[in-house]
Amino acid sequence: MRSSVRAAVLLVLLVAAALLARVRPLPAQAIAVHDSASGVTLAVDDAFALPVLRITLPGQPAGDPGIVVIFPEHVTALPHGAGEPTHLYLFQPGARGQRPAWRVTGRSLEYEMELPGGVHLTARATLDADGVRYGYRLVNRSGVPYDNIQAVTDPRLLSPLLHDVRLARTYVHHPAGFDLLASETPARLAMPLAEWLPNRYRVPFRWPVDAQRVARQPDGITWYNKSRAVDEPFIATKSVAGGWVIATFSRDAGNVWTNPDLTCQHADPSAPLAANGASVLLEEKTLIVRGTLDDALASIRRQRGTLQPKTLRETNRSLPK
Repeated sequence: MRSSVRAAVLLVLLVAAALLARVRPLPAQAIAVHDSASGVTLAVDDAFALPVLRITLPGQPAGDPGIVVIFPEHVTALPHGAGEPTHLYLFQPGARGQRPAWRVTGRSLEYEMELPGGVHLTARATLDADGVRYGYRLVNRSGVPYDNIQAVTDPRLLSPLLHDVRLARTYVHHPAGFDLLASETPARLAMPLAEWLPNRYRVPFRWPVDAQRVARQPDGITWYNKSRAVDEPFIATKSVAGGWVIATFSRDAGNVWTNPDLTCQHADPSAPLAANGASVLLEEKTLIVRGTLDDALASIRRQRGTLQPKTLRETNRSLPK
């Protein structure tokens, strides 16, 4: 995004972050699905009009915020021939916005939404035995093709069990093996928080390595860019206790990144979207396992190839049940 777009997004998300950090316990009658084997619950957080999910781990105290997922944070597209991308959707915190009509289908929570530009969105979050799979089916009913479209899922590890502002328990995987995402910035562990934050820590997957290791942006956010690419598009965070590993991954991504203040995990997929009824399916998953980083990696490698999109011609299909 260009600086003007980033600044607008930052203002909205800073307000959202403040509200989400004070999120209250879910009501007893929340729209939710539960996995009895793992004890994990996926629920709609109705404190927000626009779509927000809450993932709750078993054994946590009442009021623990768990994993809060903005679903999605934004939908951004680049119309063919345009110089800049445009937001078709941008999350707004609180009671602003029209609340969608949620449906529960089996172990899935789903809604539909009409977006500007003739794009129809169907969003589905499915509670698997080992995490939550997010799917966005985007149908372009306009005559304008999009060179690229992206629906950005924003899982935020707000629980004290998982939260990792210093990135001391957050990992990526390089050809040589696991490494702390922020290993190239050892000073972060003792740096005053006012100096460390706000930032985005970014590691390339498909995109080239950024020549600037540290880049201060016009909106006041510092970008830290790792000098080595990852060989799998995921970010994994180990819990403080209990042996949990939370890892968000996709089939493909330009980079993986986090905002450490929120301990969010991003591996955002994107794809082109043709005009006149063409559709694309974008999928991502947050893996939730009790085990080791190696256990998580093995699971990601088994599942990554099942996520969409593959190629544009293969994605004209409905969301999987």
